[in-house]
Amino acid sequence: MERLTHEEIALAGHWADIWAAKVVREKGEKPQYTCASGITPSGTVHIGNFREIISVDLVVRGLRALGKKVRFIYSWDDYDVFRKVPKNMPNPELLHNYLRHSIDAVPDTTGGYASYAAYNEATVEKTLPLVGINPEYLYQSKRYRSGLYAEQMKIALQKRELIRAELDEYRKEPLETGWYPLSIFCENCQKDTTNILSYDDDYGVEYNCESCGHHTTLDLRKTGAAKLPWRVDWPMRWAYEGTDFEPAGKDHHSEGGSFSTAKKTVREIYNHEPPATFQYDFLRIKGGAGKISSSSGEVVDLGDCLTIYQPEVVRFLFAGTRPNSEFAISFDLDVLKIYEDYDKLERTYFDKPDKTDEKKYKKWLNAARTYELSQVDAAPAVMPYQIPIRHLCNLLQINDGNIEVTLNGLPDVQVEQQERLVQRAKCAWNWISDHAPEDFRFKVRDDQPALPLIADELTIVDQLKNLLPLMKQLDENSFAEKLYDLCKQLNIESGVIFTLCYKILLGKEKGPRLISFLYTLGYERVAKILNFY
Repeated sequence: MERLTHEEIALAGHWADIWAAKVVREKGEKPQYTCASGITPSGTVHIGNFREIISVDLVVRGLRALGKKVRFIYSWDDYDVFRKVPKNMPNPELLHNYLRHSIDAVPDTTGGYASYAAYNEATVEKTLPLVGINPEYLYQSKRYRSGLYAEQMKIALQKRELIRAELDEYRKEPLETGWYPLSIFCENCQKDTTNILSYDDDYGVEYNCESCGHHTTLDLRKTGAAKLPWRVDWPMRWAYEGTDFEPAGKDHHSEGGSFSTAKKTVREIYNHEPPATFQYDFLRIKGGAGKISSSSGEVVDLGDCLTIYQPEVVRFLFAGTRPNSEFAISFDLDVLKIYEDYDKLERTYFDKPDKTDEKKYKKWLNAARTYELSQVDAAPAVMPYQIPIRHLCNLLQINDGNIEVTLNGLPDVQVEQQERLVQRAKCAWNWISDHAPEDFRFKVRDDQPALPLIADELTIVDQLKNLLPLMKQLDENSFAEKLYDLCKQLNIESGVIFTLCYKILLGKEKGPRLISFLYTLGYERVAKILNFY
């Protein structure tokens, strides 16, 4: 399958491509466009945070489809203050000793990384490539500690009255007289419990510390102890990096939110235009434990999602939804529907209509572009093996989760289709094991009678044993007719035999569609179980 051309992508009208074109219009032709995202690694980077990352990635792909060179940067705001100990970290007593320190100075109590921040960063950096996202990472702690932003902090201090006026427009209470757009981590105790006493209008800042009493004057060029507050830091970095595009959540985009003030600050203080942007909505979690909150530790992250969704299905959830629309990441039965929707999209992609049917072709183009943007890399040349997710779940349960046995029983699997198929089977089994509703799960009772039967039921079982050999001669539909004929002979409702079969085979009163289930199990296996009675 050939990839869409530039002309087809433009005609498809996917939201990511529309925004890519808008970035070019707003910023003009440039040798390179800078697209940015970032977060404070104060806890687990959850799937709600991921929405911003993938939104940028999709627009980056749109820009590259236009033939543009793009720099995709992701800032770790790991020089922010450690304010609260998350619930999901080991040895919380030790972490309490580092409250009010910078995040990059807090130890990693899991023992594997240089700091608490590095632990959270590494988790994301190892996971993002699995969904085809590979930004350039910027570590703000290293940048501030190296003195890289000394000049930018000096500018903010010199224009502090203008910044204060900008911020006061949206504050109920004005900032106090003598406010400085700077925070300092005490060079003695490393806490941010400091007060700025004076500024020499150049690089010298005098401060004292409320925690330890330390009192000194630092030089912004020679210390790594100072940083700008968020509402000034963000626009400063827009100017420093030349950011052309960065989305933000609706909290930042609200009236008086940080984007409102940042736009003014970047223009009036740093003489730079704000980036093109859009507002993305929040995500909900459906059928999974935990609320999206990094500080609480009760979160769902990208890694959690990848245990039950293939990478391209994760991307599909976001590529197929406009950023300003709220939606749910599901862990319940909706997982099956999401896979079915993705499979339908995939079939559409590989069934390209004739261009002469303009309406049908235009609709196909939009679906095809969504499919291409859902892929980790380029779209596959051969259509992936399509097995309905419900059927795959049933096959896996029939085989007690043995993926190799399950997939070896599938016909006509090509070599290039195997990797995705194995991945899908692993996700399906994880979902069955950890999230599927109890009435969806089953285990074939091969080793012992499932439930004791009464005399009338045993009579029916004897008749079933006589009927069963016909499975070797008849197709499913013909065998089903024979089963219904047996119900008439015994003067019972078909549901009675169906329920009895499920009790015998599964120890439950319900299960997969019975006739197909019997044929999937096979005559020998069903006969063996019936012979327990």
